[in-house]
Amino acid sequence: MNTIAKWIIAGVVATGCVGLAYAQDLESKNRVELKRADLTGTNMEVIVSTTEYKPGETIPLHIHHGEEAFYWLEGGTVQTPDGKQVQVPTGTTGINRRDVPHAGIKIVGDKTVKILTVHTVDKGKPLYDAPPK
Repeated sequence: MNTIAKWIIAGVVATGCVGLAYAQDLESKNRVELKRADLTGTNMEVIVSTTEYKPGETIPLHIHHGEEAFYWLEGGTVQTPDGKQVQVPTGTTGINRRDVPHAGIKIVGDKTVKILTVHTVDKGKPLYDAPPK
């Protein structure tokens, strides 16, 4: 194998490892998957989870390969990327659209927040992914 081919292969492997490491960084250590099932008649799956974030933890900017519905089981205060602090009350709900970057916030104050999420996403793709550049 010539030197150029070896460098190309090394570059592809390194890029894949960096992407995997970034995707793992996006995944909260405090996410508990409650249920996962195929969405009938599609190549998608539904994943129901809860995630807790303690003060000082961040929810990195990310996308999903499908839709994400969320419900804040326990609200709290978050800091947006521009430094604004926003109170997110318990019961806040919404839907994040496919491949649209969202989050990028830090939990501030003295309360741990807890979020219930329902993802309807492409089967076999990572649940969290870095936004396209």
